[in-house]
Amino acid sequence: MITRTSTAPTAAPPARQSRTRRALVIGMAGLLAAAGVTTLAGTAMAAGTLGAAAAEKGRYFGAAVAANHLGEAPYASTLNTEFNSVTPENEMKWDAVEGTRNSFTYGAADQIVSHAQSRGMKVRGHTLVWHSQLPGWVGGLGAADLRTAMNNHITQVMQHYKGKIHSWDVVNEAFQDGSSGARRSSPFQDKLGNGFIEEAFRTARTADPAAKLCYNDYNTDGANAKSNAVYNLVKDFKARGVPIDCVGFQSHFNSASPVPGDYRANLQRFADLGVDIQITELDIEGSGTAQANSYTNVVNACLGVSRCTGITVWGVTDKYSWRASGTPLLFDNNYGKKAAYNAVLTALGGTGSGGGGGGSASCTVSYSRTDDWSDRYNGRVTVTAGGSAISTWTVTVTVTSPQKVSTTWNGTPSWDSSGNVMTMKPNGNGSLAAGASTSFGFTVMKNGNSSAPSVGSCTAS
Repeated sequence: MITRTSTAPTAAPPARQSRTRRALVIGMAGLLAAAGVTTLAGTAMAAGTLGAAAAEKGRYFGAAVAANHLGEAPYASTLNTEFNSVTPENEMKWDAVEGTRNSFTYGAADQIVSHAQSRGMKVRGHTLVWHSQLPGWVGGLGAADLRTAMNNHITQVMQHYKGKIHSWDVVNEAFQDGSSGARRSSPFQDKLGNGFIEEAFRTARTADPAAKLCYNDYNTDGANAKSNAVYNLVKDFKARGVPIDCVGFQSHFNSASPVPGDYRANLQRFADLGVDIQITELDIEGSGTAQANSYTNVVNACLGVSRCTGITVWGVTDKYSWRASGTPLLFDNNYGKKAAYNAVLTALGGTGSGGGGGGSASCTVSYSRTDDWSDRYNGRVTVTAGGSAISTWTVTVTVTSPQKVSTTWNGTPSWDSSGNVMTMKPNGNGSLAAGASTSFGFTVMKNGNSSAPSVGSCTAS
């Protein structure tokens, strides 16, 4: 995927920045709370994870990651727990690995690949030939020199990662938006002509015969002039024996450019050409039930196309998204699981712990300190229902001795024998629609200790 800033219906894909995401389990949540960081709880029933649930369906579920976020504990924890495939956001792009001609720098990309391999994750390579994020020297080359440079770049990068990458975005975004179906202007198109895509794929096959070779683009999710042009390219390649194994659909959606009604049918027509389908950069702006439903539609479309081999969301947490203001990902700024997360897990057939009831009630929580004085502070916990309505919820809050909770509101508390663990239940605010939120508050007397409380799991029914 590429770096993008527009959210118009035909906006190019988002610019990829490094992002890390991962929801913490309870022990880590306590550590973060002690450091004054917002703590959250995952869905009460979500013993399954996105990657594990997808694997049971014969697919992967991945995330775009940034090397510079891997050192952030909740980011790495969420990544490691929830996903079984990674795509470097920017670290494998031309300007990152070959900023100077014939001088290759793989450090950041290697970090991501090593992290993934050590945890049994697949890696998607992104991207080899693209008009953007090119170092200046590439555009200044003449045609013959550019052809040499392109083929050398493909060969060097793919051979460096030979055997470590399951799929490569060989050529990225080579077609224009709009109704023309024409090729996009780029140094490669302008100087090498239409044949540069075929040449890139043939070079890639030689460099790593085992890797899947993909063409990747955006605004091709439904049938339109651009997707038709890509379709015709793939059809021609398959007819003539040009090596192409997969087509990537970036799938960046928002209210102005929603999931198209023919999304599944469009994926299927490409699959019918004899190529695999990958959803490569999924994010959907919005919140609550509407966002959850859109994510469900995308997952169901992939599951409905046998050659759709996996889904990658473009980032781990909203706070690092290229369009963070649109909150487009499955984890919020504090790595809390959103209604969209629960919807995706359910669509993938994921199961939760504590079973028995067979229901899908779930909730997430987030914590914030709202007021602070020398001797006390006020805290607020926000409870958000998952992908279906809930009738009640329970949340635990633990303070560190000698702290004591002196006052509560919007909830009914009970205490353990130590007086440090408060179990909060609703006080007339237990029924929540899917994706809806409520909150409760409390005052903590510091007694010399100003640390944040630890907010435990949210349980819903």
